[in-house]
Amino acid sequence: MEKLILFLSLFLLASCSADGSANGNAVDSGSADSSADSKQEPKVAFNADSCYKFMQKQVDFGYRIPSTKEHKECGKYLVSTLERFADTVITQDVTLKAYNGTKLESRNIIASWNPESKNRIILCAHWDTRPFCDEDPKAENHKKPVLGANDGASGVGVLLELARQFSIKEPNVAVDIILFDSEDYGHNDYHNSYCLGSQHWALNPHVPRYNARFGILLDMVGGKGARFAKDLISSFYANDVLEDVWKTAETLGYSSLFVNEEGGSIIDDHYYVNKMIGIPCIDILDYTNDEGFPSTWHTVNDTMENIDKEVLKAVGNVLITYIYNLK
Repeated sequence: MEKLILFLSLFLLASCSADGSANGNAVDSGSADSSADSKQEPKVAFNADSCYKFMQKQVDFGYRIPSTKEHKECGKYLVSTLERFADTVITQDVTLKAYNGTKLESRNIIASWNPESKNRIILCAHWDTRPFCDEDPKAENHKKPVLGANDGASGVGVLLELARQFSIKEPNVAVDIILFDSEDYGHNDYHNSYCLGSQHWALNPHVPRYNARFGILLDMVGGKGARFAKDLISSFYANDVLEDVWKTAETLGYSSLFVNEEGGSIIDDHYYVNKMIGIPCIDILDYTNDEGFPSTWHTVNDTMENIDKEVLKAVGNVLITYIYNLK
Protein backbone atom coordinates (compact mmCIF):
# COMPACT_ATOMS: atom_id res chain seq x y z
CA MET A 1 0.00 0.00 0.00
CA GLU A 2 1.10 3.53 -0.49
CA LYS A 3 2.36 4.97 2.73
CA LEU A 4 1.97 8.58 1.67
CA ILE A 5 0.27 10.34 4.56
CA LEU A 6 -1.74 13.34 3.48
CA PHE A 7 -3.41 16.00 5.55
CA LEU A 8 -6.69 17.10 3.98
CA SER A 9 -6.77 20.79 3.22
CA LEU A 10 -9.62 22.99 2.09
CA PHE A 11 -8.11 22.80 -1.37
CA LEU A 12 -8.30 19.02 -1.39
CA LEU A 13 -11.86 19.04 -0.15
CA ALA A 14 -12.85 21.54 -2.81
CA SER A 15 -11.19 19.54 -5.57
CA CYS A 16 -12.99 16.37 -4.48
CA SER A 17 -16.33 18.15 -4.85
CA ALA A 18 -15.51 19.91 -8.08
CA ASP A 19 -14.87 16.82 -10.19
CA GLY A 20 -18.18 15.18 -9.40
CA SER A 21 -16.82 12.75 -6.83
CA ALA A 22 -18.12 12.50 -3.28
CA ASN A 23 -18.66 15.93 -1.74
CA GLY A 24 -18.73 15.09 1.92
CA ASN A 25 -22.48 14.48 2.13
CA ALA A 26 -23.74 11.61 4.25
CA VAL A 27 -23.66 8.21 2.56
CA ASP A 28 -26.71 5.99 2.84
CA SER A 29 -25.11 2.74 3.91
CA GLY A 30 -28.39 1.09 4.77
CA SER A 31 -27.06 1.02 8.30
CA ALA A 32 -26.66 -2.22 10.14
CA ASP A 33 -28.68 -2.65 13.31
CA SER A 34 -26.27 -1.53 16.02
CA SER A 35 -28.75 -1.22 18.88
CA ALA A 36 -27.48 -4.35 20.61
CA ASP A 37 -26.07 -4.21 24.11
CA SER A 38 -22.31 -3.84 24.55
CA LYS A 39 -20.15 -6.93 24.12
CA GLN A 40 -22.75 -9.02 22.37
CA GLU A 41 -21.67 -12.13 20.52
CA PRO A 42 -21.93 -12.01 16.71
CA LYS A 43 -24.94 -13.80 15.24
CA VAL A 44 -22.68 -15.70 12.81
CA ALA A 45 -19.30 -16.64 14.26
CA PHE A 46 -16.18 -15.92 12.20
CA ASN A 47 -13.72 -18.84 12.12
CA ALA A 48 -10.26 -17.38 12.78
CA ASP A 49 -8.57 -20.79 12.43
CA SER A 50 -9.97 -21.17 8.91
CA CYS A 51 -8.91 -17.61 8.09
CA TYR A 52 -5.40 -18.32 9.36
CA LYS A 53 -5.16 -21.38 7.11
CA PHE A 54 -6.19 -19.29 4.10
CA MET A 55 -3.40 -16.87 5.02
CA GLN A 56 -0.82 -19.61 5.52
CA LYS A 57 -1.64 -21.06 2.11
CA GLN A 58 -0.88 -17.74 0.43
CA VAL A 59 2.38 -17.30 2.33
CA ASP A 60 3.41 -20.86 1.46
CA PHE A 61 3.56 -19.83 -2.21
CA GLY A 62 6.31 -17.38 -1.29
CA TYR A 63 6.61 -13.78 -2.42
CA ARG A 64 3.56 -12.83 -4.50
CA ILE A 65 5.31 -10.22 -6.64
CA PRO A 66 3.55 -9.61 -9.97
CA SER A 67 4.99 -11.46 -12.96
CA THR A 68 6.68 -14.14 -10.83
CA LYS A 69 5.85 -17.85 -10.81
CA GLU A 70 4.86 -17.67 -7.13
CA HIS A 71 2.44 -14.84 -7.87
CA LYS A 72 0.82 -16.71 -10.75
CA GLU A 73 0.42 -19.91 -8.73
CA CYS A 74 -1.12 -18.05 -5.81
CA GLY A 75 -3.50 -16.31 -8.21
CA LYS A 76 -4.69 -19.69 -9.50
CA TYR A 77 -5.27 -20.82 -5.92
CA LEU A 78 -7.30 -17.71 -5.09
CA VAL A 79 -9.48 -18.13 -8.17
CA SER A 80 -10.12 -21.83 -7.54
CA THR A 81 -10.90 -21.19 -3.87
CA LEU A 82 -13.39 -18.44 -4.64
CA GLU A 83 -14.99 -20.59 -7.35
CA ARG A 84 -15.90 -23.06 -4.61
CA PHE A 85 -17.83 -20.39 -2.70
CA ALA A 86 -19.13 -17.69 -5.06
CA ASP A 87 -21.82 -17.63 -7.73
CA THR A 88 -19.41 -16.21 -10.30
CA VAL A 89 -15.69 -15.42 -10.47
CA ILE A 90 -14.22 -13.03 -13.03
CA THR A 91 -10.56 -12.15 -13.54
CA GLN A 92 -9.03 -9.08 -15.12
CA ASP A 93 -5.68 -10.09 -16.59
CA VAL A 94 -3.67 -7.05 -17.60
CA THR A 95 -0.05 -5.94 -17.89
CA LEU A 96 0.48 -2.78 -15.86
CA LYS A 97 3.52 -0.55 -15.84
CA ALA A 98 5.33 0.19 -12.60
CA TYR A 99 6.91 3.55 -11.77
CA ASN A 100 10.34 2.24 -12.84
CA GLY A 101 9.12 0.83 -16.16
CA THR A 102 8.81 -2.77 -14.94
CA LYS A 103 5.94 -4.63 -16.63
CA LEU A 104 3.67 -6.23 -14.07
CA GLU A 105 1.56 -9.18 -15.22
CA SER A 106 -1.43 -8.49 -13.00
CA ARG A 107 -4.71 -10.15 -12.15
CA ASN A 108 -7.67 -8.58 -10.38
CA ILE A 109 -10.00 -11.29 -9.06
CA ILE A 110 -13.72 -10.56 -8.59
CA ALA A 111 -16.05 -13.04 -6.86
CA SER A 112 -19.78 -12.27 -6.77
CA TRP A 113 -22.85 -13.43 -4.90
CA ASN A 114 -26.26 -12.71 -6.48
CA PRO A 115 -24.61 -10.88 -9.41
CA GLU A 116 -27.90 -9.65 -10.89
CA SER A 117 -28.91 -7.68 -7.80
CA LYS A 118 -28.45 -3.90 -7.70
CA ASN A 119 -28.40 -3.95 -3.89
CA ARG A 120 -24.72 -4.78 -3.52
CA ILE A 121 -21.59 -3.96 -1.59
CA ILE A 122 -17.85 -4.39 -2.20
CA LEU A 123 -15.34 -6.08 0.10
CA CYS A 124 -11.76 -5.77 -1.09
CA ALA A 125 -8.08 -6.30 -0.31
CA HIS A 126 -4.82 -6.53 -2.27
CA TRP A 127 -3.16 -9.90 -2.78
CA ASP A 128 0.28 -8.97 -4.14
CA THR A 129 3.37 -8.34 -2.01
CA ARG A 130 6.04 -5.67 -2.10
CA PRO A 131 9.36 -6.47 -3.82
CA PHE A 132 11.42 -4.36 -1.39
CA CYS A 133 11.82 -4.36 2.39
CA ASP A 134 12.65 -0.66 2.21
CA GLU A 135 11.40 0.06 5.76
CA ASP A 136 13.50 -2.64 7.38
CA PRO A 137 15.83 -1.29 10.11
CA LYS A 138 18.75 -3.16 8.52
CA ALA A 139 19.99 -1.64 5.28
CA GLU A 140 21.15 -5.02 3.98
CA ASN A 141 17.49 -6.13 3.88
CA HIS A 142 16.20 -3.24 1.78
CA LYS A 143 16.44 -5.10 -1.52
CA LYS A 144 14.83 -8.25 -0.18
CA PRO A 145 11.13 -8.87 -0.93
CA VAL A 146 8.34 -8.73 1.66
CA LEU A 147 6.66 -12.04 2.49
CA GLY A 148 3.45 -10.17 3.26
CA ALA A 149 1.69 -12.26 5.89
CA ASN A 150 -0.01 -9.14 7.20
CA ASP A 151 0.42 -6.73 4.29
CA GLY A 152 -1.60 -8.66 1.79
CA ALA A 153 -2.43 -12.13 3.07
CA SER A 154 -4.37 -11.03 6.16
CA GLY A 155 -7.00 -9.02 4.30
CA VAL A 156 -7.35 -11.74 1.67
CA GLY A 157 -7.58 -14.42 4.37
CA VAL A 158 -10.44 -12.61 6.09
CA LEU A 159 -12.26 -12.24 2.77
CA LEU A 160 -11.80 -15.90 1.86
CA GLU A 161 -13.29 -16.92 5.19
CA LEU A 162 -16.18 -14.51 4.63
CA ALA A 163 -16.63 -16.06 1.19
CA ARG A 164 -16.86 -19.49 2.81
CA GLN A 165 -19.49 -18.19 5.21
CA PHE A 166 -21.46 -16.60 2.35
CA SER A 167 -21.56 -19.98 0.60
CA ILE A 168 -23.25 -21.44 3.68
CA LYS A 169 -25.63 -18.54 4.32
CA GLU A 170 -25.92 -15.68 1.86
CA PRO A 171 -26.41 -12.23 3.37
CA ASN A 172 -29.42 -10.07 2.48
CA VAL A 173 -27.27 -7.87 0.25
CA ALA A 174 -25.36 -8.97 -2.83
CA VAL A 175 -21.58 -8.95 -2.43
CA ASP A 176 -18.58 -8.54 -4.67
CA ILE A 177 -15.23 -9.55 -3.20
CA ILE A 178 -12.46 -7.88 -5.20
CA LEU A 179 -8.83 -8.89 -4.76
CA PHE A 180 -6.76 -6.09 -6.25
CA ASP A 181 -3.33 -6.79 -7.70
CA SER A 182 -0.18 -4.66 -8.09
CA GLU A 183 -0.99 -2.50 -5.08
CA ASP A 184 2.40 -2.55 -3.42
CA TYR A 185 4.85 -2.03 -6.29
CA GLY A 186 5.22 1.72 -5.95
CA HIS A 187 7.39 4.58 -4.76
CA ASN A 188 6.35 7.65 -2.76
CA ASP A 189 8.22 9.95 -5.14
CA TYR A 190 5.99 8.89 -8.03
CA HIS A 191 2.38 10.06 -8.00
CA ASN A 192 -0.25 7.31 -8.35
CA SER A 193 2.46 4.63 -8.53
CA TYR A 194 0.77 2.43 -5.91
CA CYS A 195 -2.63 0.71 -6.19
CA LEU A 196 -2.30 0.02 -9.91
CA GLY A 197 -4.82 -2.83 -9.85
CA SER A 198 -7.56 -0.79 -8.20
CA GLN A 199 -6.88 2.11 -10.55
CA HIS A 200 -7.28 -0.24 -13.52
CA TRP A 201 -10.50 -1.70 -12.12
CA ALA A 202 -11.96 1.73 -11.35
CA LEU A 203 -11.38 2.77 -14.97
CA ASN A 204 -12.45 -0.63 -16.34
CA PRO A 205 -15.01 -2.18 -13.96
CA HIS A 206 -15.81 -5.84 -14.49
CA VAL A 207 -19.44 -4.94 -15.25
CA PRO A 208 -20.39 -2.00 -17.48
CA ARG A 209 -21.78 0.96 -15.48
CA TYR A 210 -20.98 -0.93 -12.30
CA ASN A 211 -22.21 0.51 -9.02
CA ALA A 212 -22.43 -0.53 -5.38
CA ARG A 213 -23.77 1.06 -2.22
CA PHE A 214 -20.35 1.18 -0.60
CA GLY A 215 -17.11 -0.69 -0.16
CA ILE A 216 -14.87 -1.86 2.69
CA LEU A 217 -11.14 -2.32 2.13
CA LEU A 218 -9.00 -4.50 4.42
CA ASP A 219 -5.25 -3.89 4.67
CA MET A 220 -2.95 -5.25 7.39
CA VAL A 221 -5.73 -6.60 9.61
CA GLY A 222 -3.97 -9.47 11.40
CA GLY A 223 -0.87 -8.16 13.11
CA LYS A 224 -0.07 -8.42 16.79
CA GLY A 225 -0.93 -5.22 18.65
CA ALA A 226 -3.03 -3.89 15.76
CA ARG A 227 -5.11 -0.73 16.19
CA PHE A 228 -7.50 0.64 13.59
CA ALA A 229 -8.09 4.40 13.60
CA LYS A 230 -10.54 6.28 11.36
CA ASP A 231 -8.55 7.43 8.36
CA LEU A 232 -9.51 10.77 6.85
CA ILE A 233 -10.15 9.50 3.32
CA SER A 234 -12.72 7.09 4.75
CA SER A 235 -14.37 9.72 6.93
CA PHE A 236 -14.56 12.23 4.08
CA TYR A 237 -16.02 9.96 1.43
CA ALA A 238 -17.99 7.38 3.46
CA ASN A 239 -18.40 8.62 7.01
CA ASP A 240 -21.75 6.91 7.62
CA VAL A 241 -20.27 3.53 6.74
CA LEU A 242 -17.19 4.23 8.82
CA GLU A 243 -19.23 5.17 11.89
CA ASP A 244 -21.56 2.18 11.50
CA VAL A 245 -18.66 -0.28 11.27
CA TRP A 246 -16.90 1.23 14.29
CA LYS A 247 -20.21 1.22 16.20
CA THR A 248 -20.61 -2.47 15.38
CA ALA A 249 -17.12 -3.06 16.76
CA GLU A 250 -18.11 -1.25 19.94
CA THR A 251 -21.22 -3.40 20.43
CA LEU A 252 -19.04 -6.50 20.09
CA GLY A 253 -16.54 -5.25 22.65
CA TYR A 254 -13.72 -4.36 20.24
CA SER A 255 -13.33 -0.65 20.99
CA SER A 256 -9.71 -1.08 22.03
CA LEU A 257 -8.97 -2.39 18.52
CA PHE A 258 -11.29 -0.18 16.47
CA VAL A 259 -10.24 2.99 18.26
CA ASN A 260 -12.30 6.17 18.21
CA GLU A 261 -9.37 8.24 16.95
CA GLU A 262 -8.70 10.23 13.82
CA GLY A 263 -5.99 8.64 11.73
CA GLY A 264 -3.95 9.96 8.84
CA SER A 265 -5.21 10.32 5.28
CA ILE A 266 -3.89 7.19 3.57
CA ILE A 267 -3.61 6.71 -0.18
CA ASP A 268 -4.70 3.08 -0.41
CA ASP A 269 -6.96 1.16 -2.81
CA HIS A 270 -10.04 2.76 -1.25
CA TYR A 271 -8.88 6.20 -2.41
CA TYR A 272 -9.20 5.19 -6.06
CA VAL A 273 -12.50 3.41 -5.52
CA ASN A 274 -13.80 6.64 -4.05
CA LYS A 275 -12.12 9.09 -6.41
CA MET A 276 -12.21 7.31 -9.76
CA ILE A 277 -15.45 5.32 -9.76
CA GLY A 278 -17.35 7.27 -7.09
CA ILE A 279 -18.27 4.39 -4.79
CA PRO A 280 -17.98 5.34 -1.08
CA CYS A 281 -15.32 3.09 0.43
CA ILE A 282 -13.64 2.88 3.83
CA ASP A 283 -10.32 1.36 4.83
CA ILE A 284 -9.79 -0.87 7.88
CA LEU A 285 -6.04 -0.45 8.26
CA ASP A 286 -3.52 -0.91 11.06
CA TYR A 287 -2.41 2.69 11.43
CA THR A 288 -2.71 5.32 14.15
CA ASN A 289 -1.14 8.76 14.39
CA ASP A 290 0.58 7.78 17.64
CA GLU A 291 2.13 4.52 16.45
CA GLY A 292 2.15 4.85 12.66
CA PHE A 293 2.23 1.60 10.71
CA PRO A 294 3.10 -1.71 12.35
CA SER A 295 6.78 -2.38 13.00
CA THR A 296 6.67 -5.30 10.52
CA TRP A 297 5.47 -3.09 7.64
CA HIS A 298 7.71 -3.46 4.57
CA THR A 299 10.28 -5.47 6.52
CA VAL A 300 11.53 -9.05 6.54
CA ASN A 301 9.47 -9.56 9.72
CA ASP A 302 6.09 -9.49 7.96
CA THR A 303 5.67 -13.22 8.62
CA MET A 304 3.07 -15.56 10.08
CA GLU A 305 4.86 -15.50 13.45
CA ASN A 306 3.65 -11.93 13.86
CA ILE A 307 0.01 -12.68 13.11
CA ASP A 308 -2.57 -12.71 15.92
CA LYS A 309 -5.64 -14.92 15.46
CA GLU A 310 -7.55 -12.81 17.98
CA VAL A 311 -7.12 -9.74 15.78
CA LEU A 312 -8.33 -11.72 12.76
CA LYS A 313 -11.30 -12.94 14.80
CA ALA A 314 -12.21 -9.41 15.86
CA VAL A 315 -12.08 -8.01 12.33
CA GLY A 316 -14.01 -10.97 10.96
CA ASN A 317 -16.70 -10.79 13.64
CA VAL A 318 -17.19 -7.06 13.08
CA LEU A 319 -17.57 -7.52 9.34
CA ILE A 320 -19.75 -10.59 9.47
CA THR A 321 -22.06 -8.99 12.03
CA TYR A 322 -22.29 -5.75 10.08
CA ILE A 323 -22.89 -7.44 6.73
CA TYR A 324 -25.49 -9.93 7.91
CA ASN A 325 -27.47 -7.09 9.49
CA LEU A 326 -27.65 -5.07 6.29
CA LYS A 327 -30.94 -4.90 4.44
